[in-house]
Amino acid sequence: MKPASKGFAPAAAAFAIWGLFPLYFHFLHQVSAVQVVAHRVVWSCVFVLVWIVVRGELSTLRAALANRGVVWRLALTATLISLNWLVYVWGVMNGHVVETSLGYFIGPLVNVLLGVVLLSERLTPAQWTAVALASAGVAYLTVTAGRLPWIALTLAFSFAVYGLIRKVVNVESLPGLATETLVLVPFAAVYLLWCESAGTGALGHVGPTATALLIGSGPLTAITLFLFAYGTRLLPYSTVGVLQYIAPTLQFACGVFALHEPFERTRAIGFTVIWTALLIYAGEGWRLSHKQQSAPA
Repeated sequence: MKPASKGFAPAAAAFAIWGLFPLYFHFLHQVSAVQVVAHRVVWSCVFVLVWIVVRGELSTLRAALANRGVVWRLALTATLISLNWLVYVWGVMNGHVVETSLGYFIGPLVNVLLGVVLLSERLTPAQWTAVALASAGVAYLTVTAGRLPWIALTLAFSFAVYGLIRKVVNVESLPGLATETLVLVPFAAVYLLWCESAGTGALGHVGPTATALLIGSGPLTAITLFLFAYGTRLLPYSTVGVLQYIAPTLQFACGVFALHEPFERTRAIGFTVIWTALLIYAGEGWRLSHKQQSAPA
């Protein structure tokens, strides 16, 4: 089996799980977003370390931690993903699931811009058209709402940069994930201990279901990030961009149909412009891929 074929299913599964996360975090609405993220970090770290021990791969983790360049890059990706988590969880808990989905809809086009700015890639006219349309859609939503869609833009840029750096860091998926959580866990643990001492801690004080969900968010987060890191390292970045549509589509469905968020006409127009841009981008990506496969060896 080709490496790209092996990466497709894990990456698709990761985006599907992320797409259903609004329903998961909706049941934790009585817990602050910062505490939820802190618990995600702590329990992810515990789960990943146990996972590494069981697999007998502590040597790979030690090798990653011994490489200063790798540690610095993973510290950056850890910061980006924690920012992404915080904004996402806050958005879900405050009735902005549709806007969080917008962030992940425009994420693939942010990937394109990063390719132009950072990797000196060239875009076709159709790709430039897609970027221009998406920009127009975001501008329209900004004007009609009277505010910049900061949740969507923060999620789009933080995750796009995270994915780009994570793809090029020379470290295997599991030790890389362990290193990221080890960077974050001291801050998360200190914050949770402070919450307990201040009497605002959620663990064990918000009912057994919420407590189980807080603890379970760690393994679920770790498994999803592992699937994402494993899959994207084997796939072309353009394929990853297309697969990203799975997550926002499911998030959008959760927000509108399950959580009954408003989706008025003005917002629908802005989303339609952005969806049109994504269709153009996806169609152009398919055309270029088909052209490359059809070219003589």
